[in-house]
Amino acid sequence: MNLPTYRDCTSASASPRLPGRAGTARRLSTAAVAAMLLAGCGAGAPKATPHSSGPGVSRTPSATPSFSQSSLAPDLSTTATVTATACTNSTKLAGWSNRRLAMLTVAVPVSETSVSDVTSEVSAGAGGVLLFGSKAPSDLGSRLSTLKTHVPGHLGLLVMTDEEGGGIQRMANLVGSLPWASYMGAHWTPAQIQQNVAKVATKMAAAQVNMDLAPVVDVDGRNVAPSKTNPDGWRSFSGNTSVVSKDGVAYMNGLRAGNVIPVVKHFPGLGGSSYNSDFGPAHTLPWSTLQKVAIPPFTAAIKAGAPAIMVSNNVVPGLGTNPASLSPTAISSELRGKLGFKGLVVTDSLSAKAISAAGFSVPTAAVQALRSGADMVMFDLGGNVSSQTSAIATAITNAVAGGHLARSRLIDAAGHVLAVRHVNLCP
Repeated sequence: MNLPTYRDCTSASASPRLPGRAGTARRLSTAAVAAMLLAGCGAGAPKATPHSSGPGVSRTPSATPSFSQSSLAPDLSTTATVTATACTNSTKLAGWSNRRLAMLTVAVPVSETSVSDVTSEVSAGAGGVLLFGSKAPSDLGSRLSTLKTHVPGHLGLLVMTDEEGGGIQRMANLVGSLPWASYMGAHWTPAQIQQNVAKVATKMAAAQVNMDLAPVVDVDGRNVAPSKTNPDGWRSFSGNTSVVSKDGVAYMNGLRAGNVIPVVKHFPGLGGSSYNSDFGPAHTLPWSTLQKVAIPPFTAAIKAGAPAIMVSNNVVPGLGTNPASLSPTAISSELRGKLGFKGLVVTDSLSAKAISAAGFSVPTAAVQALRSGADMVMFDLGGNVSSQTSAIATAITNAVAGGHLARSRLIDAAGHVLAVRHVNLCP
């Protein structure tokens, strides 16, 4: 979005962790086996965990073995083999339905003045909600808290907004105002940027907003307001790569200090773009130029622990003909491969005119984005949000069923959505 209008374990054979490698068979006495089964996370006593509800996840615990007092007595003549099987988010997600996995990769747009409008989508397992508006209600925190109670399994929810500064602030009335990034870059030190952003982030977190689609680390020193023809302008800290790298990390760390997840954007850099992709086809500077000028701020952010990165909808000359958000070369090869980014990859809005101009509907673009390596897709508020969300989830599940999207890729994407919130399905 560019403008302000703009433990339980998966197998009954699992045992508590034992010294040595997972998966190594070990011989133990019956008493030891029984004790572990009673205390462990596999076929032991059923636990009422918040992770065992929702579509695709069974609520029925494994049957609990019955042990008599005598059977618990040591019997050195009897041995059993227990195979230690690691429980991970991936092994748990493998048991989810394709529909629920698909929903976890979708961020649903909603007006910040009526967040209850997406209750049904959140109840169906949407991974996040994206707030739109320019003035948040005073009770936004309590409204979002109520919305979060509808998340299947109570696994939490990404509540995101565009709170950059300057003319792109959606809840400044609640959290305080920040100037345009260009002002910060010209007048504040990195330490001052981090300090001021942290104050805003702390109030965002208090209002139950836990993700900010910022900072913008595009290198663009043009002294103009962002517009149809220029997506950056004042949204950029500077036209100097080094300044953007330092200030971007400072902004990112300020958000993290306030317990808000930053989303560094717009990979691989919109500085000098031909147009604003929200309004039509756009291309970046050539890839050979971006590697020298635009990529270093992303590299710096990744080295500093960036948890999430947004990919732009611009075509990158030298990286193919699709928008970067739909390009496996941009995401899987460059961002994941060469830069080594292991966090959450989100798309810019798939409602952008650049996406439709490339021949994709929002649902088909969502499938292509996931195939390319993205983990979460977004679209604009407008039209019928419920039907659009359903169409996206259906397109993803149909793509998996038809062999056009690997289920392992969908599981991987869902895993990244959980990981950015530090959700562990195997407590």
